[in-house]
Amino acid sequence: MKRLRVLALVYPDHVPPDSLDGFDEQEILSWRAEYDVITCLRKARHEVLALGVQEELQPIRDAVGSMKPHVVFNLLEEFHHNALYDHNIVSFLELIRVPYTGCNPRGLVISRDKALGKKLLAYHRIRTPAFAVFPLGRRPRRLPKLGFPLIVKSLTEHASLGIAKASLVHDDAELEDRVRFIHQNLDTDSIAEQFIEGRELYVSVLGNARVWSLPAWELVIEHSAPNEPLIATAKVKHDLEYQERRGVQLQAANLDEPLASHIGRLSRRIYHILEMSGYARIDYRLDAQGVLWFLDANPNPDISASEELASAAKRAGMTYPKLLNRIMSLGRSAHGQRP
Repeated sequence: MKRLRVLALVYPDHVPPDSLDGFDEQEILSWRAEYDVITCLRKARHEVLALGVQEELQPIRDAVGSMKPHVVFNLLEEFHHNALYDHNIVSFLELIRVPYTGCNPRGLVISRDKALGKKLLAYHRIRTPAFAVFPLGRRPRRLPKLGFPLIVKSLTEHASLGIAKASLVHDDAELEDRVRFIHQNLDTDSIAEQFIEGRELYVSVLGNARVWSLPAWELVIEHSAPNEPLIATAKVKHDLEYQERRGVQLQAANLDEPLASHIGRLSRRIYHILEMSGYARIDYRLDAQGVLWFLDANPNPDISASEELASAAKRAGMTYPKLLNRIMSLGRSAHGQRP
């Protein structure tokens, strides 16, 4: 790829330093993806400007006008501290006619709402857990057909925000407590869905009209108590000390060929149904009977060099620099190219 001018949109407190010296691993974790992406692009001789954005659009307009980037590398997942506004950033980029990486506004809106995504997939006969939505501020009223155990989450937040062991509930009192927790602490609607025992699998997908699925990855917790349910809590995802103590691993999933092919095809189909573009990660449970259950679709997932998307790409023969170049190429082809 030729040398590009790249405008990287990051949170103001995630503008990465030039070096990791003096920072511990937990500090680095919050801006690891920004550091990995920007450092890798600069090593590849691209011209990169990191711009901190949270509450104003004008700095983006100014940077685009002065830099005239070939592509905007979008590393934002919220605006005005609200995850529901993430699509507004890329909508603005489309209005000012500048190419950007990652998912389009429509795909972001559809996949951000867990209930909406599940309804669309159920219409297409893709297996999803039964669920109910409990709007912000309302007392939960469970329909009798929605049986326990249930896992309670934010309807719109991703990255396991608000998920803990207490998210798995077994009666109406626990359900009401956890729904109230989501409402009060995350200020979002909550969703309670049937808990599926089994393996947790992740499949990364790249592409626009034509898509590629990468090898499936699996979440494994080596040091678990007997019969302890597997839950991808916030600690499992983001607490390095907890990960080391519990033996949390993200590794290539050992699947037989028919299942590996099936999960790849299914992931590509889901990606299209939810109208996603750029890159995404599709999350599943594989139950004891070998049945796949769709859990969640994550547009613009973590692309740190050590996370599952980059690791799966490496297993498929794509180095990290090549992955980032592919993501930029997809963005430029989908949203128009600057000369």
